[in-house]
Amino acid sequence: MTTPKSSRTNPRSRRITGNAEQLPPDPQPGTVTAIQSQTHDPNRVNVFVDGEFSFGLARDVATDFGLDKDRTLDEAALADVLASEQLHKATNAALHFLAHRPRADGEVRQRLRKGGYPEATIEQTLDKLRDWHYVDDSDFARRWIENRGAHRPRGSRLLAQELRAKGINPEIMSEALDEIGIDELTDALTIARTRDRQLSGLEPAVRERRLSGFLARRGYGYDVIRQSLNTLREEAGLPE
Repeated sequence: MTTPKSSRTNPRSRRITGNAEQLPPDPQPGTVTAIQSQTHDPNRVNVFVDGEFSFGLARDVATDFGLDKDRTLDEAALADVLASEQLHKATNAALHFLAHRPRADGEVRQRLRKGGYPEATIEQTLDKLRDWHYVDDSDFARRWIENRGAHRPRGSRLLAQELRAKGINPEIMSEALDEIGIDELTDALTIARTRDRQLSGLEPAVRERRLSGFLARRGYGYDVIRQSLNTLREEAGLPE
């Protein structure tokens, strides 16, 4: 069945209501004929070019560009405006992500990639965040190590593994570990004593195997594990 000509609708000439960005056409160069506040978000505007809705834009971006009625947008100017809008969105997305807790550079990068932002926009966003000191991998690494030491002690090996998973540069990671100076033996003994009390009903040999595995999973090496077990034996009055 053929649709009557009178009922067909051209998407570019469709009336804009509410948030016009729900049906965005491909922006084209031309002359700005109107800039209207969006109904549901006063911080954004709808930009009309040559009498038709063209794109939505953050009000701040429009102000920064001096965008107003009768401004002619050639291809270069249009590309600059849209790139700035993309950067504005990416920056807001990153700040929202950072609002919950500090994040490493790599975590923010991965989040923005999942959001579909181009690599160039991601790099620009991260540059801004670094300049504002909202992203600082050296500070992040130090805080991560300190927090682990205070709440869930673990060995340097596991700490390094966790920081690598966050995308921390190995050099930054090494500097942070050296700066804080983890006392692995003291930390290992602290958590081993707690775990040993929980295993008190087991035979000594079984307990030691469990403790050894427990400490290994926490990132402690053979020497630290051996010294910890020797200390526990001495404290319990058991032969080595």
